[in-house]
Amino acid sequence: MQVMKWSVIALAVAAGSTHMAFASSQSESKGFLEDSTFNIFNRMLYLNRDFKNGADSSTDDYNSKENGYIEEAGLGIRLMYESGFTQGTVGVGFDAHSLSSIKLDSGRGRTGTGQFANDSDGRGEDTQTEVGGAIKFRISDTVLKYGNQIVGSPVFSTDDARILPEVATGTYLVSNEIEGLELSAGRFTAISRQTATGRDTRELTEANIVGASYSFTDNFSGAIHASDVEDHFKKQYINLNYNLPLADTQALNFDFNGYRTKDDGQALSGETDNKIWSLAAAYSLGAHTFTVAHQRSSGDTAYNYGIDGGGTIWLGNSVQISDFDRKDERSWQARYDLNMAEYGVPGLSFMARYITGDNIDNGVNNEEGEENEFNFETKYVIQDGAAKDLSFRVRSAIYRANSAQNGYSADLNDLRLIVEYPLSVL
Repeated sequence: MQVMKWSVIALAVAAGSTHMAFASSQSESKGFLEDSTFNIFNRMLYLNRDFKNGADSSTDDYNSKENGYIEEAGLGIRLMYESGFTQGTVGVGFDAHSLSSIKLDSGRGRTGTGQFANDSDGRGEDTQTEVGGAIKFRISDTVLKYGNQIVGSPVFSTDDARILPEVATGTYLVSNEIEGLELSAGRFTAISRQTATGRDTRELTEANIVGASYSFTDNFSGAIHASDVEDHFKKQYINLNYNLPLADTQALNFDFNGYRTKDDGQALSGETDNKIWSLAAAYSLGAHTFTVAHQRSSGDTAYNYGIDGGGTIWLGNSVQISDFDRKDERSWQARYDLNMAEYGVPGLSFMARYITGDNIDNGVNNEEGEENEFNFETKYVIQDGAAKDLSFRVRSAIYRANSAQNGYSADLNDLRLIVEYPLSVL
């Protein structure tokens, strides 16, 4: 770690006297309006979750697990405008968004899929809209943004698993002054859930993050990130990724991810003391990719995330239902991917994977917790014509756990049908 730290500093010093000789993003700016983009992203999601142990009478009227299943369909419409930057040494720009959800199918007895907020009668809201924006500044290849934004850092990542994403509010700096090196830092004071229109429905106090990623070669990269979420926890993350080409159509890829999380201050997210890592190895052969992964959790508690974004779990065995991140859990994954472009059907792909976890300490009894999940997915993307980029996706999950694993859910089958249509207006 120390070697990487000083290597980054040395690179920055060396580049400081030379980067002006190369063209930067800001020097090539065409202007505020000239570089503007306006995109419309539509996502329709049907989600059915069948709880195999039947109804749970202990749930309230707003959670349809009382009927043994939940089922809803919705449409999310995202209007995303990104301006260019004004010309000059310091470029100024503005981003704006509108996120709207439309209920297509739901009911008082079927709510709870995480797509809609519930009204006072326990029914999903028919429509919701949230708008926001951010001002941004650019010098050379460094961008500073303040306002409402979608963030993708390993230690602060907004979730996009339903029809609309979470949105964070704060300041985020990303610098790419040195080729292959990206430095980032941010301070966020609010984050909204996917079903909410308020700015801080997760009740975040303050999250400060820093990070660095560097491509040592074309085939080897690494990253280190850290966060301090006030009165919740402190977190560190590391990633190493190595790709080994074997032939024209063959390659091996190794991907390592690890977190260290420790509660801080008032520990509002509960006691946390966890180390968790995953290592995945993928062999690609033409249209086929075979992957195996191992993940291991240790420490006094399970991995903790959520207040820092519902997507802050960049681990190999974080899948459709479970994250396989309970206290002392060990899990294995076997996965197969098929790209049908090699067989004359571009845009069509399939994926199947099985994950099994054991050695879970639930802190209640001496019985070892176990969980298993099978996922199947198929996706087709239209390649050309008026409907180019329109995609259809089916995701299916079967989740089972023994009575000692109480970390996620009862046994269930999960089915999702997803239709996405991105449109570029500008």
